[in-house]
Amino acid sequence: MATVNHHCLLNLPHIPPPPPINRPKPLLPPSSLPSLSLSRLSSLSASLSLSPATIHKRSPSSSFEREEIESAVDGFFYLLRLSSQHHDVEVTRAVHASFLKLREEKAKLGNALISTYLKLGLPRDALLVFASLSSPSVVSYTALISGFARLNLEIKALKVFFKMRSEGVVEPNEYTFVAVLNACVRSGRFSLGVQIHGLIVKSGFLDSVFVCNSVMSLYSSGDARKVFDEMPKRDVASWNTVISCLVKEGLFGEAFGLFCEMNRVEEADSFTVSTLLSASDLMRGRELHGRVIKVGLRQELSVSNALIGFYAKYGDVRKVETLYEMMSVRDGFTLTEMITAYMAFGMVDSAVEMFEKIPEKNAISYNALMAGFCRNGYGSKALKLFIEMLQRGVELTDFSLTSAVDACGLVAEKKVSEQVHGFCVKFGCASNPCIQTALLDMCTRCERMTDAEEMFEQWPCNLNSSKATTSMLGGYFRNGLPEKALSLFHRTLKEEKLVLDEVSLTLALAVCGTLGFVEMGDQIHGYALKSGYFSDVGLGNSLISMYSKCYHFNDAIKVFNTMREHDVVSWNSLISCYILQRNGDEALTLWLRMNKEGIKPDAITLALVISSYKYTESDKLSTCRDLFLSMETIHGISPTTEHYTAYVRVLGHWGLLEEAEETVNSMPFHPEVSVLRALLDSCRVHSNASMAKRVAKLILSAKPDNPSEYILKSNIYSASGLWHRTETIREEMRERGYRKHPSRSWIVHGNAIHSFHARDTSHPEEKDVYSGLEILIMECLKAGYEPNTEFVLQEVDELTKKSFLFHHSAKLALTYGILTAKNQREPVRVVKNVMVCGDCHEFYKYVSVVVKREIVLRDSSGFHRFVNGKCSCKDLW
Repeated sequence: MATVNHHCLLNLPHIPPPPPINRPKPLLPPSSLPSLSLSRLSSLSASLSLSPATIHKRSPSSSFEREEIESAVDGFFYLLRLSSQHHDVEVTRAVHASFLKLREEKAKLGNALISTYLKLGLPRDALLVFASLSSPSVVSYTALISGFARLNLEIKALKVFFKMRSEGVVEPNEYTFVAVLNACVRSGRFSLGVQIHGLIVKSGFLDSVFVCNSVMSLYSSGDARKVFDEMPKRDVASWNTVISCLVKEGLFGEAFGLFCEMNRVEEADSFTVSTLLSASDLMRGRELHGRVIKVGLRQELSVSNALIGFYAKYGDVRKVETLYEMMSVRDGFTLTEMITAYMAFGMVDSAVEMFEKIPEKNAISYNALMAGFCRNGYGSKALKLFIEMLQRGVELTDFSLTSAVDACGLVAEKKVSEQVHGFCVKFGCASNPCIQTALLDMCTRCERMTDAEEMFEQWPCNLNSSKATTSMLGGYFRNGLPEKALSLFHRTLKEEKLVLDEVSLTLALAVCGTLGFVEMGDQIHGYALKSGYFSDVGLGNSLISMYSKCYHFNDAIKVFNTMREHDVVSWNSLISCYILQRNGDEALTLWLRMNKEGIKPDAITLALVISSYKYTESDKLSTCRDLFLSMETIHGISPTTEHYTAYVRVLGHWGLLEEAEETVNSMPFHPEVSVLRALLDSCRVHSNASMAKRVAKLILSAKPDNPSEYILKSNIYSASGLWHRTETIREEMRERGYRKHPSRSWIVHGNAIHSFHARDTSHPEEKDVYSGLEILIMECLKAGYEPNTEFVLQEVDELTKKSFLFHHSAKLALTYGILTAKNQREPVRVVKNVMVCGDCHEFYKYVSVVVKREIVLRDSSGFHRFVNGKCSCKDLW
């Protein structure tokens, strides 16, 4: 692991080590607490009228003295209750000191001391009291076992139980069995729990409802139901335990069936309703809400909290706010539920306001806000909140660290991710399954694929490898390594490390779409149909996208038309399909259909529709302008950087450069580099050098935030011949851990990907490819092709520039495609991971004439179809 730099790139404070476990704070402010000091203890002892001489007597000489001792012990019980309530350790220790001097009534007070120390989180002191008892009773053992289990010291709790059994002096009672079963459940020692179940049967405690309820919590729903059916008596807790088991295992139908049975013999309580609300669909949840009102559970705090969570799940913000306002009593959990609800609705500011209202913020409330920030894409805010948790000494949980790691993935800063990764490793959290999976995913998002690969290869056998595989597939896909993604997909399927579900199939389809590998996509489509996944809307949307990127537009349309239901992503996917083939009219026809059917567009829809006006007639520009200017008033969506970028590209495409520049200058927020780049590209297409210089200055003055912006600045300097500045930019990239994904072009042939870099010599048929390319270049030169060395942004002589130009990856891939094509009627299909350069575009036009073949090239702008020396993009891309 690399050394962690503790100065965060986000200007966040230094990360301190994790805080120690905080003791619970007093429930009341100090001014309202009684002064439970040693002096207060003395005065209370004095008020009990107990003299030291009486305490130290071996046996009371009169009934009066016995009453005096009993009164004193009652006073000590009172003090222990106070110290437990107000978390005052000193009072408990003072009582402990007096306890050591007692000769009578010692057992009861000792048991109370054990319980109090454990409630205060002091297991060592509890053990000292236990050890000082001459003959511990079943209550002593039970108090110790129960307290250890509550403090997550389950193994110690079990050892105490074994000690009790081995000594054979004290027999466990029903409370002992409940405590030890709880320890078994919490520690995951289910086989031991089964043995204790046998001991319970042997000891005759199955008649106890209390014990049977604990036995049921040990088992899965099937075995729990068997125990339940054999119980001679049941109470509400019995029904609740089985219903809870069924809900945890996702057996919602059975849970509601049992609930119906329960209603015939027992009245449901707040726990029953709260549990079932978490498993309810919209109809059942509303029925439960009605029942809550009918039976008078509306004012129950846990029920109100559960109702807020239920309506938040189904997107009813008004209902959530109404429930909150109607609550006469609220707790921290209520406010935390509201934070979660507001974050689910995207109402981040309202969630933050709710967080500020919490008087005693704890790990749960911090975690809810941090997870909400991540859910809404605010990675930096989530990280700052994580730092605040550390500084304030808030106890960290697995959930806290998982959210912090997820936030790093959103920020996508390599050094920040190394910091948080180092933090998790240093403090022993990296081996936690949830955190380990999150760390792997974070590495794939932060330019750390080498670290991710190392983690994946060492993945523990006992952890879910399918999730890790899915993260790696997504990582390869995001980092421009689709061939590696496809190779991993095949390998993990063979090794049975990947479960083919909607998520993994969607990722695999995305990879096939990126590669243009329609043969593989067809197989996955067939598997989805055979396995019954086609009803999944997300998978259908992925199929539309895959076929669109593979130049199989009719198949994409067919998938859309056969889908049982659509969401806004389905419509967006089909609009994208038409834009990829530069068919703006069909995209706009689909947009009109959306409006007629009342489909509410999202921000992505509007960006796509605006973009489609590039591929229509210029007389429709006024409609595009109207749409852009009325976005907020008609659709309630404020224009973002993506909308401005699309609109500027449309204006620039049709030559309205002045209006495009004016649009950029009048933006309500500072234009990002993507908007300026759209204007710069338009200047290049229409040869407006003066405006290009102005725009280039703006780009160069902006601080780059990602690799593509660094590369753009580097290219501008290179095009201007400022090579020293180009090198400075590249050095900055290296310092920040950014790397340029090299330009690549590839052909799908023989169920394999044949990929080429510029001047690539790694292909097995390299000699044939280079020989074929030389012939193609000669024939194209004869036909009038003239190499344009302006597209070589390197400081070399003119002859070397031509050599570089002739061996661009797009030319190598095209040559291989022509050499290996068997069906002369099929077009040669090439895919390129970035936008094709002007010289390769010109070369493709001449090749289509020379070889008399249709050529289809997909680059980052869409599809280019070359036929008889002409391109479908009309040389405007």
